[in-house]
Order: sequence, then structure tokens, then C-alpha cells
Amino acid sequence: ATKPESISMVVCALRSTLARAATRSPLLARYRSLCTPAAEPGVLSKIQTQLSFELANANSSPAALYGFVGACCNWFLGLSAVYDASCKGPELISLPMTGVLICYSTLFGRWAGWAVMPRNFILAGSHMFNVVCQCNQLRRCIEYKLSQGGPAIKAEMTELATKAVVGGAVAAAFALNASKIQAVVAPIGPAYLSSPAGPFTIHPWPPMTKLLISGSSMLEFDRPTDKISLSQYAALTLTGAIFSRYGLVVTPVNYPLASVNVLLFSSSAWHLGRKIKADFM
Repeated sequence: ATKPESISMVVCALRSTLARAATRSPLLARYRSLCTPAAEPGVLSKIQTQLSFELANANSSPAALYGFVGACCNWFLGLSAVYDASCKGPELISLPMTGVLICYSTLFGRWAGWAVMPRNFILAGSHMFNVVCQCNQLRRCIEYKLSQGGPAIKAEMTELATKAVVGGAVAAAFALNASKIQAVVAPIGPAYLSSPAGPFTIHPWPPMTKLLISGSSMLEFDRPTDKISLSQYAALTLTGAIFSRYGLVVTPVNYPLASVNVLLFSSSAWHLGRKIKADFM
């Protein structure tokens, strides 16, 4: 054999010998395990770890307790949509509110699952679940309205579609050009514009979408009670109540968060009270 072939044969023999020795020697096996990089935990493992951590530390502080309970109760939004889709007719669905809830949960899911560290899989999962459920409700509502026909329905659908397209275009333009706008505005504005939680990041916007939910409720202030979803407004009222308290027990106190949730609680409780009074009193 040539010299390179001889060297290759020697190297292969050494590797084989070391491999056999590693299986027989605990010390070499231990060394080998230390040199092998640990496998990256999967998503399910991370979710399980976070759930265990949240449960273990839920009573560590009022903020931890309300945050955990609020994230769990947020699943009721999606579950209410599942219940309505299974047991109620499409005439119960509010098209503006459904669109707002899709935007709300899309932003919150993006924030909780990707923007914050550590990732809040419980909250992110509840919002992603709600997006799927509300999209189904949106489909049911559109199909129902189109089946009704008539110029009034067509005008309503056209108006809402126009608003959705314009709103989406504005939001997309802002998101794509946020860094450029910040570079122009931040030097002449307050320090908040350049902060890591400023308006040119995602952080302040998910809570602000609750203002849109409250606005939708207020615009439908006199909505007929037979077209009010009891489960949906119960879930919204509960969410508003829990996170109103959460905003007051975190350190530092988050007054904007508490304020938008107080408004959400009030506007949702109004419709919930009307529905309960009409159906059960």
C-alpha cells in the first residue's frame, strides 16, 4: 500500500479502537458525552417547562398570579367562538368586532410568542387559537350576509372591506418604514421615541388594540340583545377585569395597561348586562 493509504488505515484503526474503548470505559464514555453538544429542546418541551414554572411561581407575587390567570382565561375568547360556531347562528356574529378581535390576537400572539423573552407560550397559544376561531366566525358571517343579498348588505360589506384594506395598508406601511420614521422623528422628540418599548416597536401596540375592541362595543351600544354573544362578552369582561388588576399590581404600575382594560371591562360588561337582563330576568 502507498504511504497515504497506510496513514488512512492507521487512523481508521485508531478510531475503531477508541470507539470500542469508550463503550467499555465509563470515564471515556463520560468524556464523550461531555464533548457532545446537548440537543436543543423542542417547542413542546419549552411549553411544558414554562407551564411548570408558571404553576410553581403563580403565588410568588400578585403580578405573577394575575398574569398567569389572565393568560389562562384568555383561552375563553377562542372557546367562546367555538361555542357560538357550534351552537349559535351566524346572525349573532358582529362583523366589525370579529375583524378587530383577529387584529388584536394577531398582534398579541406575535408579541407574546416572539417579541418578549422568555416567550409566553400560554398567552401566545391562546391568541393564535383565537385567531383561527375568529377567522372561522368571519367566514360564517360573510357567507351569511352574502346569502341575504340586497343593496344595503353589499354597501356594508364594501365599506368594511375598504376600511380593512386601508387600515391594513397603513399598518403595513408603518411597520415596514418604522426604522426610517424613527430615525427622522426620534432626534427631535422625547426619549420615549427611542426607547426599547417605544411606539416604533411592537410592545405598546397589542394593549392598544383593546381600545379598538372597546370602540367596537361602543359603536354597537344599542345592538339588539338577540344578536349579542353571551359567551363572547363574558370572556371579554373577564379578560378586562383581570388585566385591569394586573396593570395595577405590576412593578412599576402600568397605568396605560390598566386604563385600556378598565375601558374594555366597562364596555363589555354593558353588553353582558343587557344580554343577561334580556334572557334571564
